Amino acid sequence: MRDLDDLFRALAGSSFRRSFRLGAADREYLRTRGLDVVLDHARDFVAKRLAPAEPRNDGKQTPYRGHPVFVAQHATATCCRGCLEKWHGIPRGRELDAAERAHVVDAIGRWLRERGT
Repeated sequence: MRDLDDLFRALAGSSFRRSFRLGAADREYLRTRGLDVVLDHARDFVAKRLAPAEPRNDGKQTPYRGHPVFVAQHATATCCRGCLEKWHGIPRGRELDAAERAHVVDAIGRWLRERGT
């Protein structure tokens, strides 16, 4: 897995990844629910949509809006198994282990903390 400091430096070089911003509704959701609750949602989304060896609709399973975690997933390249492989060095074709799941949630949490206000 890629070090998060290195990952965030690389993401900063991508105009696509830099283009993601939380809208007012997502910021309000994050403010009212709190980061801990939102990261619990992230863990659930990762377990159901990203962790399986062959996720359903891989490459299209993460909406672009509707929850702050979805926006963060696109911004941090944790939206599909292809992006995980390319950006994070986590190979496709097998279920994510506990450390990989934690890495994904850590990336999402870092982005939300840095840009969620």
